[in-house]
Amino acid sequence: MIGSRRVLLISGVLMICAWTLVPIYLVALGGVGGASTIYAWPKPFWPASLSIGNFTAFLQIEGIWAAMLRSVEVAVLCMILSLLLGAPAGYALARFAFRGANLYRLMILMTRAFPVGILALPLAVSFVRLGIYDTVFGVALMHTALALPFAVLVTASLFVGIPRELEEAAWVFGCSGPGAFRRVVMPLAIPGIAATAIFAFVISWNEVFAASVLTVRNKTLTADLLTLLSEAPLQSQLAGGLLLILPSVLFIFFVRRYLFALWGVASR
Repeated sequence: MIGSRRVLLISGVLMICAWTLVPIYLVALGGVGGASTIYAWPKPFWPASLSIGNFTAFLQIEGIWAAMLRSVEVAVLCMILSLLLGAPAGYALARFAFRGANLYRLMILMTRAFPVGILALPLAVSFVRLGIYDTVFGVALMHTALALPFAVLVTASLFVGIPRELEEAAWVFGCSGPGAFRRVVMPLAIPGIAATAIFAFVISWNEVFAASVLTVRNKTLTADLLTLLSEAPLQSQLAGGLLLILPSVLFIFFVRRYLFALWGVASR
């Protein structure tokens, strides 16, 4: 019985890994292998010849570096705003009992039920009136609204896993409320904060519809590629797709130790 459960668990893990990694592998294979590799069947495990010509051509497109910089700015700003707004809300949900807490959680989840297409057009009109249309801050504000539910719920679950007795012990030894939070809770919460930052960064980096509606000249990389690569060769599209994937992968790689630590904190 135990053996069958283990086989089932390993099979599920392998299926999830394949579901995630195979599309990335095919995109990378087409990006570095050229047209011959793209249309070959069966697909070779390793392309016959590696070429960075597609990437070079992609990076030489006019305005692509500026769009990439704007995407980084938007993602970082979205990440900061999501943490500044989501972490206090998550702490309040975890530590304080107040009327309407369950309704508040439900309303947070319901914000994800509205399609971005319904929200983008009214927001475009509002952003024009506020003077933040076609700006990095305007797009980051929209992306923050998309990432904030995840930020609140992830940080709330993390703070629930940190025993309140640790804060109370710090109070006994003379720490104030903010001091106990800074010295005791925050060091333990860093893995969850890193996970929240990853969610916010990836959501902002990959979002395309709202960024396309809310910008005209100052487009993010995804919104710019939606227009530029629509008529480009398939190998150029795959090279651009791979370059879109790499920043998120590298970001997760650099904060991976905090993610691994998250499981230890959450299980306490």
